[in-house]
Amino acid sequence: MDDATFEDLVAEAVASIPDVFLEMLDNVAIVVEDWPDRETLRLAHVGSQYQLLGFYHGIPKTGRNSGYNLVAPDRISIYRRPIEAQCRSDEELREMVRRVVLHELAHHFGIDDDRLHEIGAY
Repeated sequence: MDDATFEDLVAEAVASIPDVFLEMLDNVAIVVEDWPDRETLRLAHVGSQYQLLGFYHGIPKTGRNSGYNLVAPDRISIYRRPIEAQCRSDEELREMVRRVVLHELAHHFGIDDDRLHEIGAY
């Protein structure tokens, strides 16, 4: 899949989020990268670049206080190549992209992996 089509899938996933949540997205950029870098793999406690599909770099909304100002935007990285490697069809790819985007947005809103497991989001 070409870069533009993959980025369209990410934009489609973001657009599928209810307006109430879209309105609360604050100081966060969603970017597509081919692969995670070594530092991100280390932070995620992941050994293979094929295992990490996305990563939230930043301070969750629940961790922000009155001292949160003049900071660089948080970043949600969506890793194209690992996602493509796990999918066999365009529809599977679309669904995986949506799932990864929602997962990383959950981190932006302060929901950790343990809670995502509890609510069946994995």
